[in-house]
This record gives sequence, C-alpha cells and structure tokens, in this order.
Amino acid sequence: MIIKKARFVTSMSEFRNYPMQGLPEIAMAGKSNVGKSSLINSLARNGKLARTSSDPGKTRLINFYLLNEAFFLVDLPGYGFARAPKSEREKWGNMIEGYLEHSPNLKHVLQLVDIRHTPTQDDVMMIEYLRHYDIPFTVIATKADKLSKAQCSRSIPVICRTLVVQPWEILLYSAPKGIGREAVLKKLDDIIAPEETAIPEPNGNPKLEDE
Repeated sequence: MIIKKARFVTSMSEFRNYPMQGLPEIAMAGKSNVGKSSLINSLARNGKLARTSSDPGKTRLINFYLLNEAFFLVDLPGYGFARAPKSEREKWGNMIEGYLEHSPNLKHVLQLVDIRHTPTQDDVMMIEYLRHYDIPFTVIATKADKLSKAQCSRSIPVICRTLVVQPWEILLYSAPKGIGREAVLKKLDDIIAPEETAIPEPNGNPKLEDE
C-alpha cells in the first residue's frame, strides 16, 4: 500500500454518525504515550497530521483519519494514565468500549505496546476484550529504535507470554526510523483489500470480478 492522501476528519467523545461513514475502519489502541499518533504520522509521512505530545493523556477523544479516501484509521484515547482523575479514566474507558461495541465498520484493531516494557494489565485486559468479542487484532511493538536488535529479540517473548500471542503476530515499529512501516502498510492492505466477488454469467457459471 502507498499512502497518497491522508486527512483528519473528525473527533468525537462518543460513537455517533460522522462524514463518509460506511468506509472500513482500523482502530489503534494502546496505553498513553505508546506512540499511536507518531505511527499515524509515520504511515502518512506527515508529521503534522496527528498531534503528538510527550505528556501522556493528551488524546482524549476518538480521532478519525481518512487515508486514500478509502478507509479510516481511528485513534482511540490512550488508557492507563495514572495521573488522570478516576472519573476521567472511566470516561476514556467507556469511550473506547462504546466505539468498539457500536462501530459496524470496524475491521481490525492495531494494539500498540511499548517494546521496552512488559505489557501492562490494561494491555492484557484490552486483548482479552478483543478476544471475547471476536475482534481481529494485530500487536505492534513500538519504539523499536530504543533497543538493540538483541534487546528486541529478548523483549518479544515477554510480550508473547503476557498477551498470549505468537512471535509472528507481532510487528516491530519505529516511527523515527521507519522500522516496520512497510510491514504495517502491507497489513493494512490485507485488512481492507476487497474480497473477490463471484458474478454469475448468463450460463450460470460464476465469474470473478478481477478476471
């Protein structure tokens, strides 16, 4: 996949109708400051598309970004920000759960974890939630440039054990260095690629659209 066009569409505090609703959606989940906005900017090669901050908890709304006029990347609020008031943390949790439960166009979730640390209990709960509701997901281990290759190799088994996933189900990513960018773009392509649809011919034999 080549990202030729990317733009911000809207923010919302709870799921509702929005412009161009009906296109496929791929959501991005993860704890505060895990690098969701940086990943969006890196994929789009636009450092100003999604606002980044070193201060955790800045993404407090559901943000919709339209890519190639074909699908949405949906940036969910970061969870697990301990310094936020309990009421605010509960609000973010309800916001995330409300979107995941009610969006009819959600195709996949990119679950981001920081490769430098063992996934948190909040990460584990999110994965359990996705499994419970049968929502497909991919784990992306961000900030891979912060560790050596040997350190990354040692961190992957920890993530696997904690989240109960296989090594090949994890994609490494570094926004500053572009590590893993092509792999994530391919994953996005695989998720939104239209399935071959059979069209009956006059004689009753099916014909594939792409033939």
